[in-house]
Amino acid sequence: MAWLRRLRRESALAVKRILIFDSGVGGLSVADAIAAAGLALTIDYAADNDWLPYGDKSDAALRARVPALLAALARQRQPDLIVIACNTASTIALDDARAAIDLPIVGVVPPIKPAAEISRSGVIGLLATPATISRAYTDDLIANFAADRHVVRFGSTALVAAAEAKLAGAPVPRQAIASALAGLFGAPRGGEIDVVALACTHFPLLREELEAASPRPCAWLDSGAAIARRVGALLDLPANAGGAHRDAALFTAPALAPRAAFARRGFAAVAAIGRAPEFSVVMETASGPV
Repeated sequence: MAWLRRLRRESALAVKRILIFDSGVGGLSVADAIAAAGLALTIDYAADNDWLPYGDKSDAALRARVPALLAALARQRQPDLIVIACNTASTIALDDARAAIDLPIVGVVPPIKPAAEISRSGVIGLLATPATISRAYTDDLIANFAADRHVVRFGSTALVAAAEAKLAGAPVPRQAIASALAGLFGAPRGGEIDVVALACTHFPLLREELEAASPRPCAWLDSGAAIARRVGALLDLPANAGGAHRDAALFTAPALAPRAAFARRGFAAVAAIGRAPEFSVVMETASGPV
């Protein structure tokens, strides 16, 4: 592959740039895991919040939009690697994005395999968006890695909104947490769940609230650490060898509320992403566009 040859030629360069992409702020859970791994790189984050949530968009629309948007951002921001930190986009548009962009692209896989491996009761919970819960991709993962486990599935869009609210500084709606937990633990054999796979990148942002309200102790698994290891391997970056620099947070719609969450994480700049098909990036200052 051309991108692999290029990475090997450029392996002597100390600092790599990655682009983390999601429909909203959920990918910050992945950005946090990558930063925690101590990889010496620069992180841009792009949120397609004009189309949030992806779960209610058609597959055809996402297959057209996501590769085009990522290709435009790749031309303008020049990353060495892209992380699609969104389960819905990964299950629908990952192959199309890889076909359109000559860069390594890492997608998100629901952590069903590790959940099945560590469960002692044989019953695992799968908490995701309704779109991810119902996809054939998810069925295949369960058939391949958890065929001998009982998987309790529950889909929630309310938790996505709750995570967005939390990062905007608003109170987390208690009903969203209660409904999700009732959907898992109140289902047949739900009382035996000892591991919950968080199969939406928004949901680890609510881990504290989910754990506190859970009717029984469980392990709560997400894909963040696995993605960080994959990024390090593809870019040939050792763990714990430096710190990540957060550069630009980019949005397809005005995002005043969650900007504080990006500022707290040290993102140095904000940018607006224009409309299709150009998706032009316009950097901003405190007083407005530059």
